[in-house]
Amino acid sequence: MSYCIIGAGMAGLAAARRVLEIGAQVTIFERMDQLGGTWIYTDEVGVDRYGLPVHTSMYRGLRTNLPKEVMGYPDFPIPAQRDSYIVSDDILSFLRLYADRYHIKDCIKFEHHVVQVHPTDGERWIVEVENLADHQKEQHVFDYLFICNGHYHTPNVPTVNGSEIFQGQQLHSHDYRCTEHYKDKAVLVIGAGPSGMDIALELAKTARRVTISHHMERLTFPFPSNLSQQSDVSMLTETGAKFTNGSEESFDVVLYCTGFRYNFPFLGADCGIEVQDNHVQPLYKHCININHPTMAFIGLPFYVCAAQMMDLQVRFCLAYLTGRQRLPPAHEMLDDAAQEFEDRLQRGYKKRHAHMMGPEQGRYYDDLAKTAQIETIPLVMTKLHNESSQRFVDDLIHFREDVFRIVDDEYFEYVKE
Repeated sequence: MSYCIIGAGMAGLAAARRVLEIGAQVTIFERMDQLGGTWIYTDEVGVDRYGLPVHTSMYRGLRTNLPKEVMGYPDFPIPAQRDSYIVSDDILSFLRLYADRYHIKDCIKFEHHVVQVHPTDGERWIVEVENLADHQKEQHVFDYLFICNGHYHTPNVPTVNGSEIFQGQQLHSHDYRCTEHYKDKAVLVIGAGPSGMDIALELAKTARRVTISHHMERLTFPFPSNLSQQSDVSMLTETGAKFTNGSEESFDVVLYCTGFRYNFPFLGADCGIEVQDNHVQPLYKHCININHPTMAFIGLPFYVCAAQMMDLQVRFCLAYLTGRQRLPPAHEMLDDAAQEFEDRLQRGYKKRHAHMMGPEQGRYYDDLAKTAQIETIPLVMTKLHNESSQRFVDDLIHFREDVFRIVDDEYFEYVKE
């Protein structure tokens, strides 16, 4: 049996390792010239040398906002070092180690851009790719398809009144690379999610002043003296912004830290997948394409222990793709997905939160494991992820000083100085 994997980032490597483990044939198409996906840093923004949108959103100096103790694969942790919050280069090195350990590199076709995917009558997959180095297009046919192209590559840019008349620079965090470009400037950061807060604090080191605009409860931890917070933007003007509380400020730069959109431009309509307001559907347990169950998506859920969850999702899918377990009928899978989504709406989530896990991630892991009769993720991972996420909220300035140690499958501890 032949497996195609689109993308050689954290999810694609997880898929390749487990498929190789069952002795199947694996081909990974990766449009960049190295593995690592979103963890690769490049100075490029906009389009790359092949005229394709730059994939990575990595910025210089990024340190993880989760402890390394929850970021490794289940049986392949990130190598020991004192700090729990580590630089992006260390994650990239870790992914290379993982690929070497499981002999994945030989399966990767670098600089191969997936152009189109279509199903055959027999539930196989025709995958058209362009070899970017020689501009040649090729067609391949596979039995199974894992889509692992990530979801931090296509910016979600909101419509803001006045954006067309603002005379300063406007960009999305996807194109933010380093603080030096903003030295002595006044910068408006729209969005106070993890990247918005992180970038605002970095900008405050060199910018004249930074204002972060958001609609959450007012943040109470101490900010640098040149960093302030504002309500939502009501409109941009030629020289700055007006806010919903009636105040107005001038700015040189507007930086949108407003998240990303799930995007699969290579999937033909006949693949049976729709994306509406970041809800990818119809999927069984957030991964198996109900309309074509020989296709699976790895890594869609967010606010999770990513590598751990990706490995679990791949093992879940392989339980069915190898015939060890039988999938329920399509109508039962559709009912299951609809019920799960309805439960989210009842709890106050919006459609765009369809794949958000957060504090409830443990329920998802256990559901996957129980359904496919496979091993789940140790409880300590969920506990530590949730604890560190709360520490991020409580002490944004200092949370990266925390150091953790995994005690066993259930408990972790803080490491004292």
